[in-house]
Amino acid sequence: MKASPADQQQLLRLQAVDTRLQQIAHRLGSLPQSGPIAELAARDTAVRSRRAEAQGALEDARAELKRIESDVAVVEARIARDGDRLQHTSSTKDVAALESELASLSKRLSDLEDQELIVMERVEQAEGVVAGIDAERAEIAAQTATLEEERNEASAGLVVERDGAERDRIVVAGEVPAELLAYFEQRRARGGGVGAALLRQRTCGGCTMTLTGSDLDVVRRAAPDEVLLCPECDRILVRTDESGI
Repeated sequence: MKASPADQQQLLRLQAVDTRLQQIAHRLGSLPQSGPIAELAARDTAVRSRRAEAQGALEDARAELKRIESDVAVVEARIARDGDRLQHTSSTKDVAALESELASLSKRLSDLEDQELIVMERVEQAEGVVAGIDAERAEIAAQTATLEEERNEASAGLVVERDGAERDRIVVAGEVPAELLAYFEQRRARGGGVGAALLRQRTCGGCTMTLTGSDLDVVRRAAPDEVLLCPECDRILVRTDESGI
């Protein structure tokens, strides 16, 4: 690829802005609140899993209570029906049969009411567990909100600096020919955020390798407008009066 020395040197300006953006991003990610916020997020994930299990247990208990209450209603209706029939029959045989059935229904009702009390306690306990977990999540949310507010205050200056650097990048990138810019972006993606480096005193500023032998000869023989790559790190080598060649 060919590009004028001035355009190649413009890549150093662009790389400087990119390096500044990387540093700002690192500082934003390294704020003291970031670690605790991440820990709280992990805790909340675990607590939400516990809540799902607790909610499932609560719903099961409520479903069972509803089933028992339905059975109680059926038995009570039958008792009321048989009681009414007992009041309106004069048949000794029917009286005996109804009294026997009423006794059986009363026993069934008593058993159901005992079960109902047990399940009501289960529902109450399950509701308490869910409420406790909700309170725990509320506390996590409150702590997270406090830390996020502190982080936002701490990062406000960095965000302004980042926004300014991003605007600078647009301006600088706009001064680089499109083909050279695309080539730089390709090198940058492969080079861990560094697409171009100054060759200073025969040393690559990207990987700190000093050129010697045939590698140095290639650079010395190359035309000023030839876009060269470091033989070690594959980044664009920008030559200036400091290159020592």
